[in-house]
Amino acid sequence: MTTTTPSRSAGIGRVLIAVYALLALAATGRSVFQLLDDFDKAPVAYSLSALAAVVYIVATIALIAPGPAWYRVAWITISFELLGVLVVGLLSIFDPVLFPAKTVWSGFGAGYGYVPLVLPLLGMLWLYRRRPRAVVADDAALARSTGV
Repeated sequence: MTTTTPSRSAGIGRVLIAVYALLALAATGRSVFQLLDDFDKAPVAYSLSALAAVVYIVATIALIAPGPAWYRVAWITISFELLGVLVVGLLSIFDPVLFPAKTVWSGFGAGYGYVPLVLPLLGMLWLYRRRPRAVVADDAALARSTGV
C-alpha cells in the first residue's frame, strides 16, 4: 500500500500559498530593516520578527512542494506559527515590557491586519483537507486485502 497526497497548490491552495509568500516577503523585509537599523532597541522582538520570516518562508515552500515529507514540514511550520502568534500575542498584551517594539506576531498580528492569526488556522484546515490518503497499488492487492 502506498500513500498519495492531493496537490496542496491547487484551487484555493494557490491563494493560501500566495498569502504565505506575501507575508514571508513582508516579514523578511521588516525583520531585515529592524535587525540592521534598531537591533539594540529590542533584540528579542526583532529576532522574533526574523524567526517569523523564516517560518513563513519554510511554510510557503512546504505548501508548494509535493510529497508526504513536505506535508509534515508544512504541519510543523504552520503549527509553530500558530503557537508563536498566540504566545507572542499574549505576552505583548500582558507584558508589553518584553516587546518594546512591534513584531509580526505582536498583538496577534494586529500590524498585519490579524492575518498572522487567521492564516495558520486556514493553513491547518487546508492541510487537513489535503492530507495523504492510502492508495491500493492495484485491484489484486485490494482483492487480497478484502478477501474477495
